[in-house]
Amino acid sequence: MELRLLQYFLTVVNEGSITKAAEILHITQPTLSRQMQDLEEEIGACLMIRGKRAVKLTDKGYLFKQQAENIVGLTDELFHTFSDEKEIVCGTIRVGSTEALGSRVLAAYMKKFQEKYPRVLFDLYNGMADNVKEMVEHGELDLGFVLDPIDISKFEYIKLPKIERWGILVRKDHVLAEKEVIAVDDIRKQDLIMPKREKALSHILNWMKCEEKDLKIHAYYNILSNAALLVEAGMGCAVCLEGALSVHASPDICFRQVLPEHMTGSVILWKRNHQLFRAAALFIRMIQEQK
Repeated sequence: MELRLLQYFLTVVNEGSITKAAEILHITQPTLSRQMQDLEEEIGACLMIRGKRAVKLTDKGYLFKQQAENIVGLTDELFHTFSDEKEIVCGTIRVGSTEALGSRVLAAYMKKFQEKYPRVLFDLYNGMADNVKEMVEHGELDLGFVLDPIDISKFEYIKLPKIERWGILVRKDHVLAEKEVIAVDDIRKQDLIMPKREKALSHILNWMKCEEKDLKIHAYYNILSNAALLVEAGMGCAVCLEGALSVHASPDICFRQVLPEHMTGSVILWKRNHQLFRAAALFIRMIQEQK
């Protein structure tokens, strides 16, 4: 199988249309369509359903897309590894990030790096820390920004200086909103919205000195914007990071500090014993030098 066919396939998928992909690739639509048919025959599976205006991947097509992206990505890494140091730095850095105040630090690093290397593109994915970690481990992401606690035994990492503070997110018409500082005892009695991630939930329960069954939990969330929406809807109070308001600003909700304080750190991680392509390696070096 030629690498060119994989690149053609990914262009069709990204554009959602054989006609649009043909224009980008500077080949005729019938030629590209025939190339995709040849690819499916070689694979022995139907990869896409061709509609009048767009193509839709089959289940096997989604699986093939993931593998094709890995192969093309590894090829790019191989090229950049052996390219002349004086050549222009280019390529795509795939970064996964959880929602937190520390992600602002990551965004600042990305902006500064892109100003220095304008031909580098960032592909940003937002998700739970466990999902980000898993995608980095499987080669779907180059780097991940995640919050503690998390198992980093399989990764190299950089600890960031930004410390995240846990507290409670409430509607402004809630009784707890009248307090500037809230005690842990005050929130045990409330209707609660808690983080879904097992490690984070375990640390919070330890901080609150109670068990999950002792609380009135009405919902679990995986990202902060979801927690803020549930609070805004009046479902309850969300135990969350202060960064919730930075990802979902609303005049109807507010964050309150809880005592005793509970803090958590953040890290940027990448797969251990894995050769990163040049742009990603330079990005990590810049962070190490400036943190």
